[in-house]
Amino acid sequence: MADHNHTAGSADRLTVEELIRFPALQLRVLAGHAGLGRSVSWAHVSELDDPTPWLLGAELIMTTGIAIPRSAARQRAYLERLDDAGVSALALSAQLHVPPLHRAFLAAAEERGMPVLEVPLAVPFIAVAQEVAAAVQEDARQRLGAQLQVFGALRWMTSEDLGTATLFRRLERLSGYTVYLCTPQGRPLLPGVPVPDPGLLPRTAEAPPTIPGGFVLPVPAPGGPAGFLVALEREGARPAGLAVAQHIATVAALQVAMTRHERETLRREGAEILAELLQDVLDPATARRRLIRLGLPDDELVLLAVRGVSDDGLLRALDDRPFLMLGRGDDRYVLGTAEAAAAVAGVPGVAAGMSRPFAAGTSLRVARREAVWAVSRAAESGQALVRYGDDTAGRWLPEDPAVLSALVEHVLGEVIRYDAAHDSHLLASVRTWMERDRRTEDAAAALHVHPNTLAYRLRRFTALTGRDLSSTGAFAEVWLAVRAAGQLGLTG
Repeated sequence: MADHNHTAGSADRLTVEELIRFPALQLRVLAGHAGLGRSVSWAHVSELDDPTPWLLGAELIMTTGIAIPRSAARQRAYLERLDDAGVSALALSAQLHVPPLHRAFLAAAEERGMPVLEVPLAVPFIAVAQEVAAAVQEDARQRLGAQLQVFGALRWMTSEDLGTATLFRRLERLSGYTVYLCTPQGRPLLPGVPVPDPGLLPRTAEAPPTIPGGFVLPVPAPGGPAGFLVALEREGARPAGLAVAQHIATVAALQVAMTRHERETLRREGAEILAELLQDVLDPATARRRLIRLGLPDDELVLLAVRGVSDDGLLRALDDRPFLMLGRGDDRYVLGTAEAAAAVAGVPGVAAGMSRPFAAGTSLRVARREAVWAVSRAAESGQALVRYGDDTAGRWLPEDPAVLSALVEHVLGEVIRYDAAHDSHLLASVRTWMERDRRTEDAAAALHVHPNTLAYRLRRFTALTGRDLSSTGAFAEVWLAVRAAGQLGLTG
């Protein structure tokens, strides 16, 4: 059911109540008295069963009765169709072709506050149309002036370099509307412009533009609407009409295109900077300066290694957060904040590994190793996000790669060389068994092997390392060596 509020901010516009007071028209109200405050923008004759595709809203529809169906259900549907399209009132010519009006038709008019008027046979429709045209002429002049000023928005954008929020506040003052913008999903479309009530958004971009108290319009973009503009009449203002609202939607489309181009430029620049950071070719001061210029914080940065999601999926998740992104093989590296990591973790099917926080300008060699290790654990465990450092054993390991390598060689060297020569997966099998608290059947299922096969691999591991895994001391030493191998990327 439509809930019209055409009178908001339209004190200088013609209303249905004012129209029926014109003595020469002799109009009589048959039903819908609650809607007499609706404003009237035009009067038009229509004998169509459904004229709504050609309506803009706030029209007075006049008919000799040919368009009125005869059954009660169809009469009610006809009235509801007009009301949903924003029609201000329905005027019926007396004593011509109007069929008997059913109680359901009049009840619907009362329920919806949709005025149904009777025009005497002696009053031609042209007389009603002329009175409406004369009454709205002054309002039309005001709208034209507002349109000319709003159409200057393109000049403001180029000559005055206005920010988005300032530009749309100026458009609001000139147009008489409060403007809202959002994506098709209801998220912010442009910075500084508020999001509308989700209940005002249409189901499709082809829906009629008129809504109670204003308009809702798609913001055009290649491949489909970038979002929607909602323009609601402001209290005490003189709204400038649909043409102005459409132009504001065009201005929004240009702003969206400019913003997307700027973001794409920054993303390409960010990818180049991240590639240099990963190669460790920037001095700390230069790296810090570039990161801050791209909107990243001075400290508490993290590096993510991400798998299982497309670039588009990552960009949608990261949205307006500051970040740098670079693709390397199957992995995507993202430099950002912990908030960005949480957003990435919400993408379906993703596996992400996060380094420990570090300051801008810090070498990424350690952070990259941490992120790669963590993403491998995420992929193996099915977790969306693994943070390096959450491992209680790994926190006791030194960061020096040389020390880690020495530990791995001392404990696991023979096993690593045996695996390389025989493709035997001994190290991966022991790690999986340990991670599952030495539950052989669970580990075998995770490895997709028979428990007897896993038992053989454990015995072979013991023989090569000389360490009995039933011994607490030997188990602890092997576990630390396995974690060290993981940090060095040797167990992926």
